[in-house]
Amino acid sequence: MTIDTITPDEILATPPGDLAIWFFIFAELLAFGVFFVAYAFARAHNVELFDESQRQLDISSGAINTLVLITSSYFMVRAVAAIKQGLSRVCARWIAAAIALGGIFLAIKLVEFHDKFSAGISLSTNTFYMFYLSLTIFHFMHVILGMVILAAVMLKARRGGYSAQNHTDVETGASYWHMVDLLWIILFPLVYVIH
Repeated sequence: MTIDTITPDEILATPPGDLAIWFFIFAELLAFGVFFVAYAFARAHNVELFDESQRQLDISSGAINTLVLITSSYFMVRAVAAIKQGLSRVCARWIAAAIALGGIFLAIKLVEFHDKFSAGISLSTNTFYMFYLSLTIFHFMHVILGMVILAAVMLKARRGGYSAQNHTDVETGASYWHMVDLLWIILFPLVYVIH
């Protein structure tokens, strides 16, 4: 594609969904980015403590949750594709499936949190656990918020509130959900895997 073949519509194209969600997403990515940089800095100054503490994490739970969120993001892609074809009820079913996987993610994280808290681990245990708990609980809250957003979109889709021409809310919800997935894709290797 050359500059001569770009249409005015392509130049003025905006990201999918409501533009306001993109300001929110960038703010959230910045907040997590600061957390990630602080984590990397703290880890570089106490590698042994971080490595030892990481060995106490259940990497298989983190890996399963990664697959769960990636799959749920795929379901949101299918939901957007369905509503672009005017298939409101199909869209709602895909969103329901994404919400269900969000619930599975939360259940697995709750088991992890319970295991850590039962073992007496808290934010004050050490620097690694301060970051681990802060990051994963912060992300956990974002998953809950995402599920609430998706539930509202799903209910409206079930009632036929969207069409092939009017589906901004579906794209907005999907954009937020993809951000939640992206953050976990960064968080999982950073906190669970990289030694």
